Amino acid sequence: MKDLTIEWRHYDKEGATCIRCSATGQSLEGVIAGLRDELSPQGVRIVFTETRLTEERISESNLILLNGIPLEELLAEAQASENTCQSCSCLTGAETSCRTIEFEGKTHEEIPADLIRAAAYKALGLR
Repeated sequence: MKDLTIEWRHYDKEGATCIRCSATGQSLEGVIAGLRDELSPQGVRIVFTETRLTEERISESNLILLNGIPLEELLAEAQASENTCQSCSCLTGAETSCRTIEFEGKTHEEIPADLIRAAAYKALGLR
């Protein structure tokens, strides 16, 4: 059996996270369910870990690691960036920036399902 370990890191304050991380989490949940259905017959086990971050590690918020590799490193045209996150700013009480993913000229504040799926397949060496 082959494992695909997916770790999602996001800021958490007393059980609350920002709007963009929440949307990423929902996309991730759907992708993981689909990957389990598609890949378990091929002997692939999906292992999911959610890491809740404190304010001191907020720069890692909205990071997805696949077998220990950041999503943006798996996708040739993707790169990590950041911009101001109003939702995190409300949670922290100060202006705060969150990670974004730039892919093919578009900035994604919430990481879309198609990028997560593509990175998962790349991490496994599948097309």
